[in-house]
Amino acid sequence: MSDESLTVGHGGLEDAPDGPGLFGDAPAAAKGGYLVLARKYRPRTFDDLIGQEAMVRTIANSFALGRIPHAYVLTGVRGVGKTTTARLLARALNYRTDTVDAPSVQLSPLGVHCQAIMESRHPDVFEMDAASRTGINDIREILDSVRYAPVMARTKVYIIDEVHMLSVQAFNGLLKTLEEPPPHVKFIFATTEIRKVPVTVLSRCQRFDLKRVPPDRLAQHLARICAAEQVAVEPDGLALVSRAAEGSVRDALSLLDQALVQRGGDGAGAVTAAEIRDMLGLADRGRVLDLFEAITAANAKAAVTDVRDQYDAGADPALILRDLLEAAHEVARAQALGDSYAYSGAADQAARIAAMARALTPAQVSRLWQMLLKALEETGRAPEPIAAAEMAMVRLCAAAGLPPPEEAARMLAQRGGEPSGSGRSDGAPGGGDAPGDGPRLRNFEDVVALIGERREVELEIDVERYVRLVEFAPGRIRYQPAPGAPPELAGRLARFLKDWTDDVWIVTADAGAAGIESLEERRAREREAELDAIRKIPVVADALRAFNGAEIVDVRKPKPPEGAAGDVTPFKRPPPARGGPNRKEGAS
Repeated sequence: MSDESLTVGHGGLEDAPDGPGLFGDAPAAAKGGYLVLARKYRPRTFDDLIGQEAMVRTIANSFALGRIPHAYVLTGVRGVGKTTTARLLARALNYRTDTVDAPSVQLSPLGVHCQAIMESRHPDVFEMDAASRTGINDIREILDSVRYAPVMARTKVYIIDEVHMLSVQAFNGLLKTLEEPPPHVKFIFATTEIRKVPVTVLSRCQRFDLKRVPPDRLAQHLARICAAEQVAVEPDGLALVSRAAEGSVRDALSLLDQALVQRGGDGAGAVTAAEIRDMLGLADRGRVLDLFEAITAANAKAAVTDVRDQYDAGADPALILRDLLEAAHEVARAQALGDSYAYSGAADQAARIAAMARALTPAQVSRLWQMLLKALEETGRAPEPIAAAEMAMVRLCAAAGLPPPEEAARMLAQRGGEPSGSGRSDGAPGGGDAPGDGPRLRNFEDVVALIGERREVELEIDVERYVRLVEFAPGRIRYQPAPGAPPELAGRLARFLKDWTDDVWIVTADAGAAGIESLEERRAREREAELDAIRKIPVVADALRAFNGAEIVDVRKPKPPEGAAGDVTPFKRPPPARGGPNRKEGAS
């Protein structure tokens, strides 16, 4: 019969290493071999279970009220404790001590029947693995024995694991007895495939869905086990194991077993997160966010290079895509939950996720998610998974600056059949102007001027500093991002233009293109040329030589003729982007 493991409470951790193993397992020393953690730290009582409080509370209340069902069905993913819970229920239904003779979820101290049930040798508790015994003849053995009263205990308990594996004939043979069993009989079914169990069976059972254990609680449990085993693992490493286990405690303990031998030799020092990451074939969390930001910035070169570097370091391309899916999910959750969103990772990573949630729209994140899912499927089928992953990076970067599909379709429909240069009254950029009701943006200088007029100071600074224009057309901007450009700049600019022109603009950051200099780079070049010309003036050159280390810090020009003669005023450069890059700047 398969074993299902659950986490243990303080009592289980204190008792298990020195006392007998659970369900008949002897200590490792007694067997002369190592006992795996999943068996060594199996729960002994209901108090040892974590993550299943609702189920334990329901069972306790049913015992207290005397409303005990004749059949239970336990369902959940592998490793969350279905079989363990079934055995605990068998003990609870037959619990008896010198002072207690009634069903109870308090299983300490051990009752009269507890040890025999734990060791699978009690004559009134029958266990059957339906994965290997599926036919009607196997069920007939149960039906023949149901009519007889218990030999020793209060209740006969029949535990059938993986019950969904029973044949149709076996289920039909069980139905009548399951509907009207003798009062001394209880059935407990366990399954990972609840949908495969006939509804006629489910309707006769009390159902409990065992939950996945949350990663933070699972990490705390693993830390307590490490303390009991007197071994050290970095907290970030335990967090990696917890996430990889996907809520299964048995999987987590098996991975922890594997992690504890990563050091080899004397095992000195703590097992690091990097060692566990290599063991699991995972990418560094920070590198995952770097890759996600490169995708949203349409930086195909950086994305493809990063994927190849991670692959060369041993990362599985499918796992890289899974990590990107998790990052997209976290960004989407941050957008949906707002201030109530809490990230379980490092603070700097939480800040980066929050920044991406602000920079991207929900439609963009949803599109990235769908494309990553498709890429993951293709990677599994491709003869060279790394090639499929790199092609996925190219597609993702190409789509990063595009509007949502429904908006793109609407924009194309609005432009379809419109004569070139015709005006529009619906706000859509038709012909050569964009849009009809909003500002008419004929060139990039008009875009910069509009940003300045609307006093979007931060956006104005970023556009002037980082946008190296490659292509401009009404409704479409493509640029090469200058070094240090924010990855979300394209999205911010597209949203600004949509808000103020009532139309969808496609703004794409193309790191592989060659754009003209940014406005700030142009001003810096012109300023340096101006200063260089002034330095060559003989009187200025003589002054600079006379005063060692002197430099020109400002350029002033005379006041207009109507002012007082001889007065000079500081030269004031026009506000950034108000007049566009073609405004004249002078000095004397």
